[in-house]
Amino acid sequence: MDRFLIRGGKKLQGTVRASGSKNAALPILVATLLTDEPCVLRRVPDLRDVRTTLKILEYLGKKITYENGTVTVSADGQLKNSLPYELVKQMRASFWVAGPLLARFLEAEIPLPGGCAIGVRPVDIHLKGFEKLGATCETKAGNVILRAQELVPSKIVLRFPSVGATQNLLMCACLIEGETVLENVAKEPEIDDVVDFLNKMGADISADDKGRLIIYGKKTLHGTEHEVMSDRIESGSYILAAAATRGDVTVTGCVPEHNAILLEDLQEAGFPLTITNDSVRVHAYNGKIKPIRVRTAPYPGFATDLQAPWMTLMCFCSGTAEVDEDIFENRFMHAPELVRMGAEIVTEKSVARITGIKELSAAHVQASDLRGGMALVIAGLCAKGETEVERIYHIDRGYENLEEKLTSLGAQIKRYNPEK
Repeated sequence: MDRFLIRGGKKLQGTVRASGSKNAALPILVATLLTDEPCVLRRVPDLRDVRTTLKILEYLGKKITYENGTVTVSADGQLKNSLPYELVKQMRASFWVAGPLLARFLEAEIPLPGGCAIGVRPVDIHLKGFEKLGATCETKAGNVILRAQELVPSKIVLRFPSVGATQNLLMCACLIEGETVLENVAKEPEIDDVVDFLNKMGADISADDKGRLIIYGKKTLHGTEHEVMSDRIESGSYILAAAATRGDVTVTGCVPEHNAILLEDLQEAGFPLTITNDSVRVHAYNGKIKPIRVRTAPYPGFATDLQAPWMTLMCFCSGTAEVDEDIFENRFMHAPELVRMGAEIVTEKSVARITGIKELSAAHVQASDLRGGMALVIAGLCAKGETEVERIYHIDRGYENLEEKLTSLGAQIKRYNPEK
């Protein structure tokens, strides 16, 4: 399997453009199942998870073309309403096809997605919502079987503002005539992008002053064109990489407002920033890094997906910083790998305490998940010597052309396979 070799110690400098959002592109691609008409999507990042989603759509009966960031999804025969485990096990987001398929067929059979490295991600919120919409949910031989004589509009209150459940139920409700109301929904910007796409398809979705999503279902939806929003997690990761290496980097094509908490925390830590409506510049800073305590939370709180890269930055703080991980129960697996590089980190349940050190040392480490892998890459960029990062297929799930973008900023990073 591929690895990264990183020779650290260089300050990142230059300009990098954000790619389209993985977390918006995946549900938008899935939403094309709601129509047989062609959909054209632009700024779709070339990522492992995107390629997996395209395979799923092809298996279900869609014709796919993907070139230069543009995906065209069109009908290619009769749609299927079930998936094999071999496809589902590659990506938990594959369960999102349940909503569109249930809406189209009144029956769908989807394997349970199984375990996840960073913690349990139960689909019970999805299933309870489908039941409110009139479906029965049966688990048999590891598969969830959804059936309905008729789907009916309903008021659904999510027990937790799950992004996946919000998107799944939203897509399903678009083809249920009548008014469906979703309460306690996720408020991530990616949800807004999915809503924008669905409305372009002819859906009628709005949010009221209480943050509820109100869907007036239609009999059919039509094809459309859409450009995927900027990836706020990728943008945040490059911002943190610039800060950790004490570099001077401008991230363009982003939406700074989507990372407002991160930028406030960076400024409090001491980093000078220049922020425009579509860019963030991290200026070179050689002063002391103030230790900051962050607590992950649903949007607009501190993003759990930026917790690991933030921890790498806090390894260089002047004092002791804390990270409270309140979203996933097992999202500190990068911490022992950072410790192998000389970091002083102690974790206890959902809290990590990071005592700042002068420098990290290069080491042989392995990524255990997507964002933890990025934290190790940033650590390698900072460490003296050559760091080898294994299992980078995790990183490929969410960062488009990572080594090319980092190289353009002056990093010394290359991909290699020891078996070739």
